[in-house]
Amino acid sequence: MIVYDLACQEGHRFEGWFGSSADFDDQRARGLLACPHCGSDTVAKAPMAPAVPAKGNSRKEVLPPEAPRPMANTTMPPEMQKALAALAKAQAEALKNSTWVGDKFAEETRKMHYGERDEAPIHGQASLAEAKALIEEGVPVAPLPFPVAPPEKLN
Repeated sequence: MIVYDLACQEGHRFEGWFGSSADFDDQRARGLLACPHCGSDTVAKAPMAPAVPAKGNSRKEVLPPEAPRPMANTTMPPEMQKALAALAKAQAEALKNSTWVGDKFAEETRKMHYGERDEAPIHGQASLAEAKALIEEGVPVAPLPFPVAPPEKLN
């Protein structure tokens, strides 16, 4: 597929997708191209900037911790940054006394719920189906706000 920036005689710009350069020429010659804004059939390729990928060895910009973080197409408000930082700090504090049980989370949580093992703070991984099943059984579980790396994957 080839994507061209196109323009009509009225100056409207739009995008067109073609199987090849010859497909564009053929459709234009047969009068099959029209401006979606005004319907003009006088359509030509518009100048366009090439899509040049970044060099693989180039440095990415690293924002200092106090810099506003990009959020979708805008900057995250400072209040949101503070709230997320507080939430991350609270999660880190809660996990200090918690034991990582990995993919045995559902099994270990169930054992505690049904009195088959002593209750203790644990965290780990569960599939969506496992989490739903726990909730349906009345086992109190909640997702962590931020992902947690297994201990063996930490530096």
